[in-house]
Amino acid sequence: MKKILLGLAAASLLARQADDPAALRRRLEVVNARLAQMDQQLKDLGQRRKGVMVDLQGIQLQRDRVRAQTESARLQRDDTQAQADELARQQVAIQAELEQLRLELRKQVRWMQAEGPWGEIGFLSSFEDFRQYLDRGRMLAWWRLQERKRIDRIRALQTELGQKAEAMRALLGKLEAQQQQLHQYQAALQVQEDRLQAALDHLAEDEQSQKQAQAEMQEEAIQLERLLNNLLGKRRPDAFLPATRFESLRGELPLPVEGGLAESYGEHLHPKFHTKIVQTGVLVSARLGATVRAVADGKVVFAEAYQSYGPMVILDHGDGWYSLYTHLQSLQVSKGQILRAGETVGEVGDTVEGPRLGFEIRHLAKPEDPQKWLKKKYR
Repeated sequence: MKKILLGLAAASLLARQADDPAALRRRLEVVNARLAQMDQQLKDLGQRRKGVMVDLQGIQLQRDRVRAQTESARLQRDDTQAQADELARQQVAIQAELEQLRLELRKQVRWMQAEGPWGEIGFLSSFEDFRQYLDRGRMLAWWRLQERKRIDRIRALQTELGQKAEAMRALLGKLEAQQQQLHQYQAALQVQEDRLQAALDHLAEDEQSQKQAQAEMQEEAIQLERLLNNLLGKRRPDAFLPATRFESLRGELPLPVEGGLAESYGEHLHPKFHTKIVQTGVLVSARLGATVRAVADGKVVFAEAYQSYGPMVILDHGDGWYSLYTHLQSLQVSKGQILRAGETVGEVGDTVEGPRLGFEIRHLAKPEDPQKWLKKKYR
């Protein structure tokens, strides 16, 4: 048993650094919240008119949902593994204390056996000899008390070690079940990845589907413009009042996320659908789940999932200026919340082209090229 515990502890220390359990659970809460948002998106998608883009978005959402379930299963597995690692560490510490107590007890028993019940009385020639004899008796009595304490401690530790061994068996059983669940989700994720790729391949080969997709994308863009005109087309009575005027930050804004330029401002030919699209901002290629930060102080005036743009956040920077963040992985802010420059807006989400962040700057509802506002340009 001791070798097994030492092996577990050594493997944990050498193979990996265990994540902070509190951090794992916070991340799990975020992932579960994302799952709830995806379920709502799928429900909303079911109420939209069927079409190529709606079907494609449904497949992508199903893929993303299974991906989130896979991440949730992995985090639960890691949390259980961290608990098992901590329990193994405690078992090793108890075992070490038991070994030390047993060693001390063996030494004490040998010494007391050599001394006898009161030590050798011999010939007491003086009062001083008698006093030394009594002192030795008191010392022997104290050692017997320490012996009883050690024995009681050993029994308590053995009981505790048995309880922890039982807890370890339960944790290892839970860990095995979680590992199996993770494998199932990974297999399901591969099925969804293949399904999405098949749909994209069909779209790339079917001219009629491409024309339909173009019409649907144009309609979505029109609907988004209507939403933004209603939301941003006039100065708001509850507008945010920044300490520094947003307009003075032109050419000085930080990047909302590190990455490369996937699509610039203006008109483009869609790389997969071969359809013409007008990009009202920039699309940034970035790491999936990378933190997206507010480019300036602002107030959240919109935080909802919107059609194929996914979770979208709009910040009011005052004087009719707004920044938009689309294709987020999930919503982590809420309407009315005040964000300071550099604070988290969300995380980079996935699209059919890969992980992307859509970033826009608008004055009222009119878009501007975000590159002209950034201190460091996307390339």
